[in-house]
Amino acid sequence: MKTKKLTLLSLLSALALVLGFAENMLLPDIPFLPVGAKPGLSNIVTMFTASFYGFSGAIYITIIKGLFALVTRGTTAAVMSLCGGVLSTAVMCLMIKREGKTLSYIGIGVLSASAHNMGQLFAACFITGTASILSYGKYLLLFGLVTGFVTGTVLEAVLPKIKVTINQFLKEKEK
Repeated sequence: MKTKKLTLLSLLSALALVLGFAENMLLPDIPFLPVGAKPGLSNIVTMFTASFYGFSGAIYITIIKGLFALVTRGTTAAVMSLCGGVLSTAVMCLMIKREGKTLSYIGIGVLSASAHNMGQLFAACFITGTASILSYGKYLLLFGLVTGFVTGTVLEAVLPKIKVTINQFLKEKEK
């Protein structure tokens, strides 16, 4: 079972990297959006992993994404990715594990996207030594509402089919 779990986490990591890479290639900075703002499609994979494997699986994906940012875009991108990703993953997992949870994946997506943006904002403040960057937060929060809604909606739409497929994969006898 450990081999299947590792295999599945590796496949999910690859999917997250492909979504993130495609997003960066296909969606250049759009003039009316905050600089560097992206929809965060790879966070769909992280949110799914958080619901299926909990914090350990989700943080695995987050770290892989941060290492990929390091290798492909450098140290600053890795720090930004990890600061946003770790905070987002923590919020995501806290909301998923809540007793009697009332939030849908859309609500969790909005909260985790906003946390991701705030983590990156604080990292930018630390890297630049400039607190005035915090004024950019209102735009990032608004963008997080939109992107979190989109990622949460996509996950809710595909989750039933994904769960069936993964459960079948995990139940197959090893050959």
